[in-house]
Amino acid sequence: MTPTGERVRQAALELFAERGFHGTGIRQLAERAGVSSASLYHYMGTKEDLLVALMTSSLERLVDDAEAAVAGSDDPVGQLGALVRMHVTAHAARPLETRVGDHEVEALSPPAREVVVALRDRYEQVWQRVLAEGQAAGVLDLEHPALARRALLEMCSGVARWFDPAGPLSLAGLADHYVALACRLLGVSRATRRGGADISAERRWILFSAGLR
Repeated sequence: MTPTGERVRQAALELFAERGFHGTGIRQLAERAGVSSASLYHYMGTKEDLLVALMTSSLERLVDDAEAAVAGSDDPVGQLGALVRMHVTAHAARPLETRVGDHEVEALSPPAREVVVALRDRYEQVWQRVLAEGQAAGVLDLEHPALARRALLEMCSGVARWFDPAGPLSLAGLADHYVALACRLLGVSRATRRGGADISAERRWILFSAGLR
């Protein structure tokens, strides 16, 4: 049986995604979680505490996954592919977290918002560093790394709005396509010498994704 605290968190995630933070009432939360309104506060604190917990846990996981994705490599193209793959996979697999994280920041009080925004900034800084290093090395064709970062994150986050795991495209296949799109967007097209054959960096990442590298 699912622990009560976890049921409360899941109910809040679903309702905040469906109705928004301000459109979700305590009675609705209690009913969705299967607890009484009186006992709900024992598991959640305030409603804002619950929203902050959901947003920070999601962002902390993204920060950890992003840092792990780029660790052990000094190749900006490889790091970019790893970040795109991780971001697309996470957002397609956990769309409710994306919806709440993207839309409910303004519902937070200033102190809570500062905590959440600081985590979001840490995550985006990983992307910014990779893009800036790729620009400096001449392997990524972009004039404004900050603009490229925003465009890539917006593009990759969008999968949370439409991806259907029951559809014809697998999650791994989806990530493959987005890696290729990111490569095209940032002009990664120079042939790379690998094993006596020239292949594009874009193709290299498709092969990497398929485990053929």
